[in-house]
Amino acid sequence: MDFETVIGLEIHLKLKTASKMFCACDNQVFGAEPNMAVCPVCMGFPGTLPVVNAAAIRAGIRLSLALGGTIQPFSKFDRKNYFYPDLPKGYQISQYDQPISLGGLVNLVIDGKSKAIRIHRLHLEEDAGKLVHEHGKTFVDLNRAGAPLAEMVTEPDFRSKEEVSAFLKEFQQIARYVGAGNADMEKGEMRCDVNISLRPVGQAEFGTKVELKNMNSFSAVERAISYEMKRQAERLRDGEKIVQETRGWDDDQGISVSQRSKEEAHDYRYFPEPDLPPITVTPDMIEQIRRELPELPTAKRQRYVSELGLKEDDARTLTADMALSDFFEQVVAVTNDAAKAANVILSALLAHVNKDHKTIADISISPEQIAELIRLVNAGDLSMSALKTVLEELYLHGGTVGEVVTRLGVKQVNDTGAIEVVCREVLAENESVVADYRAGKTKVFGALVGAVMKKSGGKVNPGVVNEILLKLLQA
Repeated sequence: MDFETVIGLEIHLKLKTASKMFCACDNQVFGAEPNMAVCPVCMGFPGTLPVVNAAAIRAGIRLSLALGGTIQPFSKFDRKNYFYPDLPKGYQISQYDQPISLGGLVNLVIDGKSKAIRIHRLHLEEDAGKLVHEHGKTFVDLNRAGAPLAEMVTEPDFRSKEEVSAFLKEFQQIARYVGAGNADMEKGEMRCDVNISLRPVGQAEFGTKVELKNMNSFSAVERAISYEMKRQAERLRDGEKIVQETRGWDDDQGISVSQRSKEEAHDYRYFPEPDLPPITVTPDMIEQIRRELPELPTAKRQRYVSELGLKEDDARTLTADMALSDFFEQVVAVTNDAAKAANVILSALLAHVNKDHKTIADISISPEQIAELIRLVNAGDLSMSALKTVLEELYLHGGTVGEVVTRLGVKQVNDTGAIEVVCREVLAENESVVADYRAGKTKVFGALVGAVMKKSGGKVNPGVVNEILLKLLQA
């Protein structure tokens, strides 16, 4: 029996704010000593009162608008009751039946085919703390407790791990573009739960879903989905029933492990948070935030292809990081040469950046320097090979373009008189090759060009060499 996989996602994004969701504690504490960014509010002390972080509300609205969601004019916070050692209050402040945003749509392009993924809702909540298991003991770190989160829930529109991976990368880009969050999975700033079920091909009714947790990278998500698809298919073929449950992913062993039966909403005993007023969002506020949104990755990719003439893969790479796309556009603004700007950045500059595990924001080379190198190439003063040599020197040691070009002695010779002298010398030294060319064996022309370049130390303009050689051979 063949099965179809049905997948929905729940993504938690840590919002990029200075303070936590309901208190003034520092929200940027990754790697800090345990329990240093805490206060009576996020530690759940009796009698303390939460205060909503307005910056977190705006970040949630920005993300929702970028995902095509409809901002609700009225939303509220609720208490989600459950016990866990790193949840100091014994409940989490979240949003249940009236979230900040409903609906939305993200269009993916996978292997040249477009697929729309529907967003069910996006709501705001606070994070729990973190359990640290060491030396047979469990420790509680509350630095993360109370951190602002946006939880986005999709419809069950995914049918493969490739679609899930593509969506996660698109969501990460959108979150970064709008400044809602850093979305670094390795740092726990973006966490993904996968709801996965199988059904016989052709069946309309969904199968029993299983929730997968504890995946901290795109590749781990793909591995977990592959394993769970195989696990469920084997049980269904053996006539067993799939139990609705939450399973944790053990990446070291490459298996999913049952953690608990899946809770329903009534298990959490939701009720409105009595210490927080409802959130009212006006149309003017929504429009103001909408106007502040940058051009999003999908629109930017389409513009690069349709208006700048770039290849789809190049456009996708350049828009993967907003800082990189800004860098590229600054080069294009100076050179008006998108093709060459893309070529130099992707083939030469990023080779160094990626090798050193850096980003474009970490380097000292400026867009103006890249533009100057391209101008020298277009003017015939620099070959593409020399450009890469100069760029590497700038990357490693800094300096100005002019100073490095002079010091390395790589500026091309364009003096036609001097180049003609070298060409005549090469023709005189290669009479048999010249005879072959004039006898119709034109493929030997490349050997003559190579000989001129070698004799001149590679410093002469190859375009000028071609013109002069042709003139001399046809004389």
